[in-house]
Amino acid sequence: MRKHLIIFSTGFAQVFLVSANTYFISRTTWFGIAVCGFGISYLWTINVRKVSIGTKKEQLLYATGAMLGGLAGVMMAKLI
Repeated sequence: MRKHLIIFSTGFAQVFLVSANTYFISRTTWFGIAVCGFGISYLWTINVRKVSIGTKKEQLLYATGAMLGGLAGVMMAKLI
């Protein structure tokens, strides 16, 4: 169960940052772009290995986390 939560969370976090970064780029918010860009790249290095060798369930959990992370990233970026 803990492993599934971690996979969901990393998918959520990465796409959360991508969504927020897209918003920041469109508004030329330099600090947001820098923080999100670093976070996206760092999480990507962690996620590639986890998802590529994961089970179908783990891949679906990752994708669900990514979907919700995208929605939450835009909502957070709009609040900033």
